[in-house]
Amino acid sequence: MTVRIDDYRSAVENHWCPGCGNFGILEAVKKSLVQLDLPPEKVVVCTGIGQAPKLPHYLRVNTFNGLHGREVASATAIKCAAPDLTVLVHAGDGGAYGEGGNHFLHAIRRNIDITLVVHDNKVYGLTKGQASPMTTRGTKAKIHPHGVPSNALNPLALAIAQNCGFVAQCMSARGDHLAATLSAAIRHKGFSLVHVLQPCVSWDKVHTYAYYKEHCYELGADYDPGDRMKALELVLAEGDRLPLGILYRTEQPTFEDLALSHLDAPLRDLPVDSGRIERLMPKFQ
Repeated sequence: MTVRIDDYRSAVENHWCPGCGNFGILEAVKKSLVQLDLPPEKVVVCTGIGQAPKLPHYLRVNTFNGLHGREVASATAIKCAAPDLTVLVHAGDGGAYGEGGNHFLHAIRRNIDITLVVHDNKVYGLTKGQASPMTTRGTKAKIHPHGVPSNALNPLALAIAQNCGFVAQCMSARGDHLAATLSAAIRHKGFSLVHVLQPCVSWDKVHTYAYYKEHCYELGADYDPGDRMKALELVLAEGDRLPLGILYRTEQPTFEDLALSHLDAPLRDLPVDSGRIERLMPKFQ
Protein backbone atom coordinates (compact mmCIF):
# COMPACT_ATOMS: atom_id res chain seq x y z
CA MET A 1 0.00 0.00 0.00
CA THR A 2 1.34 3.42 -0.95
CA VAL A 3 1.91 5.80 1.98
CA ARG A 4 0.05 9.13 1.84
CA ILE A 5 0.43 12.42 3.71
CA ASP A 6 -2.90 11.76 5.43
CA ASP A 7 -1.40 8.63 7.03
CA TYR A 8 0.80 10.94 9.11
CA ARG A 9 -1.76 13.61 9.99
CA SER A 10 -2.51 13.96 13.71
CA ALA A 11 -5.73 15.27 15.27
CA VAL A 12 -3.81 16.88 18.15
CA GLU A 13 -4.26 20.67 18.32
CA ASN A 14 -1.05 22.52 17.51
CA HIS A 15 0.30 24.93 20.14
CA TRP A 16 3.31 26.46 18.37
CA CYS A 17 3.35 30.23 17.94
CA PRO A 18 1.81 31.41 14.64
CA GLY A 19 4.66 31.71 12.14
CA CYS A 20 7.00 29.37 14.04
CA GLY A 21 9.63 27.72 11.88
CA ASN A 22 8.64 24.35 13.34
CA PHE A 23 5.60 24.26 11.05
CA GLY A 24 7.85 24.07 7.99
CA ILE A 25 9.91 21.30 9.54
CA LEU A 26 6.79 19.29 10.40
CA GLU A 27 5.47 19.44 6.84
CA ALA A 28 8.90 18.54 5.42
CA VAL A 29 9.10 15.50 7.71
CA LYS A 30 5.73 14.29 6.43
CA LYS A 31 6.82 14.78 2.81
CA SER A 32 10.07 12.95 3.46
CA LEU A 33 8.43 9.92 5.07
CA VAL A 34 5.95 9.74 2.19
CA GLN A 35 8.77 10.04 -0.36
CA LEU A 36 10.44 7.06 1.32
CA ASP A 37 7.11 5.17 1.40
CA LEU A 38 7.56 4.49 5.12
CA PRO A 39 4.34 3.51 6.94
CA PRO A 40 3.84 5.18 10.35
CA GLU A 41 4.15 1.89 12.25
CA LYS A 42 7.72 1.49 10.97
CA VAL A 43 8.88 4.91 12.23
CA VAL A 44 9.80 6.02 15.75
CA VAL A 45 10.43 9.66 16.67
CA CYS A 46 12.37 10.24 19.91
CA THR A 47 12.14 13.60 21.66
CA GLY A 48 12.78 15.31 24.98
CA ILE A 49 11.37 18.59 26.29
CA GLY A 50 10.88 21.83 24.38
CA GLN A 51 9.10 23.29 21.37
CA ALA A 52 10.92 21.16 18.79
CA PRO A 53 10.15 17.94 20.72
CA LYS A 54 6.43 18.68 20.37
CA LEU A 55 6.72 17.71 16.70
CA PRO A 56 5.63 14.05 17.06
CA HIS A 57 2.52 15.20 18.98
CA TYR A 58 1.39 16.63 15.64
CA LEU A 59 2.47 13.56 13.68
CA ARG A 60 0.71 10.19 13.64
CA VAL A 61 3.74 8.05 14.44
CA ASN A 62 5.35 5.97 17.19
CA THR A 63 6.90 8.29 19.77
CA PHE A 64 9.25 8.05 22.74
CA ASN A 65 9.13 11.29 24.70
CA GLY A 66 11.81 11.32 27.41
CA LEU A 67 14.11 13.62 29.34
CA HIS A 68 15.48 16.88 27.99
CA GLY A 69 18.72 16.27 26.10
CA ARG A 70 18.45 12.48 26.31
CA GLU A 71 16.70 11.94 22.98
CA VAL A 72 19.72 10.42 21.23
CA ALA A 73 20.29 7.96 24.08
CA SER A 74 16.68 6.78 23.85
CA ALA A 75 16.93 6.48 20.08
CA THR A 76 20.15 4.47 20.37
CA ALA A 77 18.45 1.94 22.63
CA ILE A 78 15.43 1.65 20.36
CA LYS A 79 17.54 1.17 17.23
CA CYS A 80 19.64 -1.53 18.91
CA ALA A 81 16.53 -3.35 20.10
CA ALA A 82 14.58 -2.99 16.85
CA PRO A 83 16.96 -2.42 13.91
CA ASP A 84 14.16 -2.81 11.37
CA LEU A 85 12.55 0.45 12.53
CA THR A 86 13.41 3.89 11.15
CA VAL A 87 14.44 5.97 14.16
CA LEU A 88 14.45 9.77 14.10
CA VAL A 89 15.35 12.26 16.81
CA HIS A 90 13.89 15.78 16.91
CA ALA A 91 15.51 18.19 19.34
CA GLY A 92 16.07 21.89 19.74
CA ASP A 93 19.54 23.39 19.66
CA GLY A 94 19.53 23.53 23.47
CA GLY A 95 18.56 19.91 24.01
CA ALA A 96 20.75 18.56 21.22
CA TYR A 97 23.93 20.55 21.83
CA GLY A 98 23.58 21.66 25.47
CA GLU A 99 22.05 19.04 27.76
CA GLY A 100 22.47 16.41 25.05
CA GLY A 101 25.93 17.39 23.83
CA ASN A 102 27.60 14.31 25.27
CA HIS A 103 25.08 11.97 23.62
CA PHE A 104 25.54 13.83 20.33
CA LEU A 105 29.31 13.24 20.43
CA HIS A 106 29.07 9.55 21.23
CA ALA A 107 26.37 8.89 18.64
CA ILE A 108 28.82 10.23 16.04
CA ARG A 109 31.58 8.05 17.46
CA ARG A 110 29.42 4.92 17.51
CA ASN A 111 27.80 5.67 14.13
CA ILE A 112 24.42 4.43 15.30
CA ASP A 113 21.92 4.29 12.41
CA ILE A 114 19.58 7.11 13.45
CA THR A 115 18.80 10.57 12.09
CA LEU A 116 19.12 13.59 14.39
CA VAL A 117 17.12 16.61 13.24
CA VAL A 118 18.07 19.73 15.20
CA HIS A 119 15.65 22.66 15.16
CA ASP A 120 18.06 25.59 15.57
CA ASN A 121 16.20 28.73 16.64
CA LYS A 122 19.20 29.95 18.67
CA VAL A 123 17.24 30.19 21.94
CA TYR A 124 15.45 28.07 24.50
CA GLY A 125 12.01 28.87 23.14
CA LEU A 126 9.79 26.97 25.58
CA THR A 127 11.36 28.69 28.59
CA LYS A 128 10.99 32.14 27.05
CA GLY A 129 14.16 33.01 25.22
CA GLN A 130 17.16 32.08 27.34
CA ALA A 131 20.48 31.77 25.50
CA SER A 132 21.30 28.37 23.99
CA PRO A 133 24.62 26.92 22.79
CA MET A 134 23.82 28.47 19.39
CA THR A 135 23.22 32.03 20.63
CA THR A 136 25.74 34.48 19.20
CA ARG A 137 28.14 36.05 21.69
CA GLY A 138 27.01 39.53 22.70
CA THR A 139 23.32 38.79 22.18
CA LYS A 140 21.18 40.15 25.02
CA ALA A 141 18.98 37.42 26.49
CA LYS A 142 16.82 36.78 29.55
CA ILE A 143 19.66 35.91 31.91
CA HIS A 144 22.29 37.87 29.97
CA PRO A 145 21.09 41.51 29.99
CA HIS A 146 24.62 42.66 29.14
CA GLY A 147 25.07 40.12 26.34
CA VAL A 148 25.96 36.43 26.15
CA PRO A 149 29.65 36.08 27.15
CA SER A 150 30.28 32.70 25.46
CA ASN A 151 31.00 31.85 21.84
CA ALA A 152 28.30 30.01 19.93
CA LEU A 153 28.95 26.34 19.21
CA ASN A 154 29.72 25.23 15.65
CA PRO A 155 28.06 21.80 15.56
CA LEU A 156 28.63 21.35 11.84
CA ALA A 157 32.39 21.78 12.21
CA LEU A 158 32.35 19.52 15.27
CA ALA A 159 30.47 16.78 13.42
CA ILE A 160 32.66 16.94 10.32
CA ALA A 161 35.86 17.00 12.40
CA GLN A 162 34.64 13.84 14.16
CA ASN A 163 33.98 12.22 10.75
CA CYS A 164 30.22 12.05 11.17
CA GLY A 165 28.81 9.96 8.33
CA PHE A 166 26.19 12.48 7.14
CA VAL A 167 26.11 16.21 7.90
CA ALA A 168 23.60 18.58 6.34
CA GLN A 169 22.18 22.05 6.90
CA CYS A 170 18.74 23.21 5.79
CA MET A 171 16.30 26.06 6.34
CA SER A 172 12.77 25.44 7.60
CA ALA A 173 11.11 27.68 4.98
CA ARG A 174 12.63 25.75 2.06
CA GLY A 175 10.30 22.80 2.39
CA ASP A 176 11.12 20.81 -0.73
CA HIS A 177 14.87 21.13 -0.16
CA LEU A 178 14.47 20.14 3.49
CA ALA A 179 12.28 17.14 2.64
CA ALA A 180 14.74 15.89 0.03
CA THR A 181 17.66 16.30 2.46
CA LEU A 182 15.77 14.49 5.22
CA SER A 183 15.06 11.62 2.82
CA ALA A 184 18.77 11.37 1.98
CA ALA A 185 19.66 11.45 5.68
CA ILE A 186 17.22 8.66 6.54
CA ARG A 187 18.45 6.53 3.63
CA HIS A 188 22.05 6.97 4.81
CA LYS A 189 23.21 3.93 6.77
CA GLY A 190 24.73 5.37 9.93
CA PHE A 191 24.39 8.47 12.09
CA SER A 192 22.98 11.49 10.25
CA LEU A 193 22.84 15.09 11.44
CA VAL A 194 20.39 17.48 9.79
CA HIS A 195 20.82 20.95 11.27
CA VAL A 196 17.76 23.06 10.44
CA LEU A 197 17.88 26.86 10.67
CA GLN A 198 14.50 27.86 12.08
CA PRO A 199 13.28 31.39 12.96
CA CYS A 200 11.82 31.93 16.42
CA VAL A 201 9.23 34.62 15.78
CA SER A 202 8.70 35.29 19.50
CA TRP A 203 12.20 35.62 20.96
CA ASP A 204 14.73 36.16 18.15
CA LYS A 205 14.29 39.36 16.19
CA VAL A 206 17.57 38.99 14.30
CA HIS A 207 17.44 35.58 12.62
CA THR A 208 14.13 36.15 10.87
CA TYR A 209 12.74 34.66 7.66
CA ALA A 210 14.03 37.74 5.83
CA TYR A 211 17.49 37.27 7.37
CA TYR A 212 17.72 33.65 6.23
CA LYS A 213 16.34 34.48 2.80
CA GLU A 214 19.17 36.98 2.37
CA HIS A 215 22.01 34.91 3.83
CA CYS A 216 21.26 31.28 2.89
CA TYR A 217 22.32 29.66 -0.37
CA GLU A 218 22.00 26.11 -1.66
CA LEU A 219 25.11 24.18 -2.61
CA GLY A 220 25.43 23.55 -6.32
CA ALA A 221 25.60 20.25 -8.17
CA ASP A 222 29.37 20.69 -8.51
CA TYR A 223 29.89 20.56 -4.72
CA ASP A 224 31.51 17.30 -3.54
CA PRO A 225 30.18 16.20 -0.12
CA GLY A 226 32.89 13.53 0.03
CA ASP A 227 35.63 16.16 0.44
CA ARG A 228 36.03 16.43 4.22
CA MET A 229 38.53 19.28 4.20
CA LYS A 230 36.38 21.31 1.81
CA ALA A 231 33.37 20.73 4.06
CA LEU A 232 35.31 21.93 7.09
CA GLU A 233 36.54 24.97 5.20
CA LEU A 234 32.95 25.75 4.24
CA VAL A 235 31.50 25.64 7.77
CA LEU A 236 34.49 27.44 9.32
CA ALA A 237 34.42 30.29 6.81
CA GLU A 238 34.09 33.77 8.28
CA GLY A 239 31.08 35.83 7.29
CA ASP A 240 27.32 35.47 7.26
CA ARG A 241 26.81 33.27 4.18
CA LEU A 242 25.02 30.07 5.23
CA PRO A 243 25.38 26.98 3.00
CA LEU A 244 22.39 24.65 2.65
CA GLY A 245 22.57 21.03 1.55
CA ILE A 246 24.57 17.90 2.27
CA LEU A 247 27.88 19.26 3.53
CA TYR A 248 29.66 15.97 4.20
CA ARG A 249 28.90 12.30 3.61
CA THR A 250 30.94 9.12 4.02
CA GLU A 251 30.16 5.42 4.40
CA GLN A 252 31.28 3.57 7.53
CA PRO A 253 30.27 0.41 9.43
CA THR A 254 27.42 1.08 11.83
CA PHE A 255 27.38 0.33 15.55
CA GLU A 256 24.75 -2.33 14.98
CA ASP A 257 26.86 -4.04 12.32
CA LEU A 258 29.87 -4.20 14.61
CA ALA A 259 28.31 -4.81 18.03
CA LEU A 260 25.18 -6.84 17.32
CA SER A 261 26.06 -8.95 14.29
CA HIS A 262 26.54 -12.08 16.45
CA LEU A 263 22.86 -12.12 17.43
CA ASP A 264 20.47 -14.46 15.64
CA ALA A 265 17.53 -12.09 16.06
CA PRO A 266 16.81 -8.48 17.10
CA LEU A 267 17.18 -7.84 20.82
CA ARG A 268 13.43 -7.32 21.17
CA ASP A 269 12.79 -10.86 19.88
CA LEU A 270 15.26 -12.68 22.13
CA PRO A 271 13.75 -14.77 24.94
CA VAL A 272 13.67 -13.25 28.42
CA ASP A 273 14.48 -15.34 31.47
CA SER A 274 12.19 -13.76 34.06
CA GLY A 275 13.78 -15.75 36.88
CA ARG A 276 17.29 -14.52 36.20
CA ILE A 277 16.98 -11.43 38.38
CA GLU A 278 15.85 -13.58 41.30
CA ARG A 279 18.90 -15.80 40.92
CA LEU A 280 21.21 -12.79 40.69
CA MET A 281 19.90 -10.78 43.64
CA PRO A 282 21.42 -12.99 46.39
CA LYS A 283 24.90 -12.07 45.11
CA PHE A 284 24.26 -8.44 46.04
CA GLN A 285 22.86 -9.03 49.51
